[in-house]
Amino acid sequence: MRFVKMHGLGNDFVLVNAMKEEMPGDLPSLARRVCHRRFGIGADGLILVLPSTRAHLRMRIFNPDGSEAEMCGNGIRCFARYAYESGLVGGEELQVETLAGIIKPRLILAGGRVTGVRVDMGEPHLEREEIPMHGTGSPVLDEPVEVNGETWWGTCVSMGNPHCVFFVEDVNRAPVKTIGPLVEEHALFPRRTNVEFIQVRNRNELQMRVWERGAGETMACGTGACAAVVAGALTGRSNRKVTVHLAAGDLEIAWSPADNHVYMTGPAVEVFRGDFPLD
Repeated sequence: MRFVKMHGLGNDFVLVNAMKEEMPGDLPSLARRVCHRRFGIGADGLILVLPSTRAHLRMRIFNPDGSEAEMCGNGIRCFARYAYESGLVGGEELQVETLAGIIKPRLILAGGRVTGVRVDMGEPHLEREEIPMHGTGSPVLDEPVEVNGETWWGTCVSMGNPHCVFFVEDVNRAPVKTIGPLVEEHALFPRRTNVEFIQVRNRNELQMRVWERGAGETMACGTGACAAVVAGALTGRSNRKVTVHLAAGDLEIAWSPADNHVYMTGPAVEVFRGDFPLD
């Protein structure tokens, strides 16, 4: 199975053109094998490039635990660059079918080379049942979440996938690896959730660490950065146009008042290509 390894700010993926490669029937098992960092290629997700009747292409993404995610912000930037450079699309703008709906990346080119990708992530979903999340009342702003005998105050948003955002004083000291998995599996979230820990530097800058559903702590999360900016704006902590600082670089996020869409701009980088044995 031929593949391309790519990353967006260290959030890394194995991409496979499933229109050309013969795929096994058990995709969750394949994802677990491919993403394993000791016995496989190593990645935060397996992305399949597929045909679509509704858009230019369709993206499926599987987490390292084999579960399928609705969408991935860093992943779709890698998907867009791969599709363009592989000749699967001809223009700088494309539409990609995902489980979260049609997502619209636009390639940023300089001298014919891709230098970044700007993605129209659509509107954030703030209704509790759309996140989804148990309980009553929407939007979910600074709501108490009881974890391990402690109370954390979460603001919850769906960017096509669920997010619970915690604002902290010092993100470097945040208990991402201990609190993150407990909140991911919390009874409040029937489909589990991604968990963001956010430090407000100022109204235009946020610093983030993330525990991703099905993947654990990763270096970056595009939908998580979008959710963090929406949460910051809703709670009065930040503006609607923000630089989100992550371990390996920055994402530029803008929540437009004109159309209520969230726009994410960041890099997508190819690491290497290879052939993975299926038997």
